[in-house]
Amino acid sequence: MTVTTPTLPSTNEEGCELTSQFLSPHKAAAFQSVGMNLVQGRREGVRVWDLEGRDYINCRSSGGVFNFGHHPRFAVEALTAAVAEHDIGDWLLPSARRAQGAQALSRLLPESLAFTFFTASGAEAVEVGCKLARSVTGRPGFVCAEHGYHGHVGFSLAMDDPPLSERYRPLTPGVVRVPFGDLDALGEQVDSSTAAVIMETSPATGGYLVPPDGYFTEMRRICDEAGALMILDEVQAGLGRTGRTWAFEHFDVVPDMVIVGKGLSAGVYPVAACCFGEHVEAHFAADPFFHPSSYAGSELAARVVEALVARYDDPHLMEHVVEMGDRLRAGLDELVERGPAVLAGHRGLGLMRALDTHSDALGLELTKQCFANGLLAIFAFNRQSTLQLMPPLVISEQEVDEVLDRLAAAVAAI
Repeated sequence: MTVTTPTLPSTNEEGCELTSQFLSPHKAAAFQSVGMNLVQGRREGVRVWDLEGRDYINCRSSGGVFNFGHHPRFAVEALTAAVAEHDIGDWLLPSARRAQGAQALSRLLPESLAFTFFTASGAEAVEVGCKLARSVTGRPGFVCAEHGYHGHVGFSLAMDDPPLSERYRPLTPGVVRVPFGDLDALGEQVDSSTAAVIMETSPATGGYLVPPDGYFTEMRRICDEAGALMILDEVQAGLGRTGRTWAFEHFDVVPDMVIVGKGLSAGVYPVAACCFGEHVEAHFAADPFFHPSSYAGSELAARVVEALVARYDDPHLMEHVVEMGDRLRAGLDELVERGPAVLAGHRGLGLMRALDTHSDALGLELTKQCFANGLLAIFAFNRQSTLQLMPPLVISEQEVDEVLDRLAAAVAAI
C-alpha cells in the first residue's frame, strides 16, 4: 500500500481560509490583525518559509522548542529509528526505554535532582510538581510571580495574570502572586501554609526578566526556613538557552524541583519533565501511580531525549551560545543607540534577549514590522512593550548579523 502525503495549499490566503473553515475563523482573523499573514510551510535550521516561499528567521523558536533549529537531523534520525522499532508504550507498565531517557536527562542535572517524571507538556509537568509539593508538605499554598507564566491549566492557570485567567474563574485556590525580584514581598507571603514557591528563573512572558543579585539564594533560604519547596520553571530558560545548561546555574542555587520542557522535544516529539530528588520522590511510596497520563513518558519521546542529551556532550555548544549571545547583545546596543525614539533598552542572558520599546503600542507595531521584514519575533504577552528574541542555539554569526539587519529595518519602518 502506497501512502501519499496530502498537498498543502499553495498560497497563504488558501492556508488562512483552511484555518478559518476547520480550526477557527477568529484565530485566523487574530493572526491577520497583527499583520501575521504567513502560513508556515517548509522549515530548516533557523528559517521558516511561508506557503509562497518567503523566508523568515525564527527568533521566536516557540519559546525554545526549536533550540537546535527546525528539523534537526539527529532528532529526526532518533525518532525515525524509534518508530521503526516500537510505539509509545503503555504508561502504566515498566519501561526500560523510559528509564534510559530519564537516566540520560539526569546527566545534565545536579545529583540532588536524580528522578524524572515525564509528561507530554510543560503545563502538565507544572501540575505534577504542584501536586507533589502539596503531597510532600501537606500544605495547600503556592507563591508565584506576577507576570509569570507556567501554562494554562489547573494550578498554572491560577498563577496566570488576570487577562489570561479571569474568564475561567473559579480558579484553583491557594495561589498568591508577588512581584518578581521583590524579596520583602516574597518573605511576607511564604509561611507555614506554603507548599512551594514556584518561579520561572527568567520570566518569559514577563519580558525575559533577570533577577537582582542574591534573589534566588535568598529565596532558597526563605523556603528552607519555612519548610516550603522551591520549584524553578526552566521550560524556556533551561537546556542551554542562557549560556549555561540551566539558568539557575547563574545564581548559585539548586531547587527542589525543576520543570523542563519545550527544548527537550528537539522540535520533533512532545515531551516535558518534572525533575526532583529523594525527598520529593518519597511521595511515591504512598501513591506510586498518582498521575495517570497516557502519553507521558512515551518510549518514542525517551529516544529523542537520549539523542538530545548527547548534543550537550559537545564542549563547544555553550561557548557558541555565549558568543552568539554576546554578538546579539552588542548589535542591540547599537540598535538602541540609533533608535531612541522607538527603543528604550534591552536585557537578557545568552540567546534569551528582550528588546524594550517605550509603549505597548510600539511593541505591537515592532512585532508587525518584524514580520514584514522576515523576522519571527513577538511581543511578551505580560509586558507588551517588549519584543522577545529567542533564536535557535545553533544560529551562526552570519545569521545573527542578518537578524540584526532585519530588526534594524523593522525599527526604521516605525
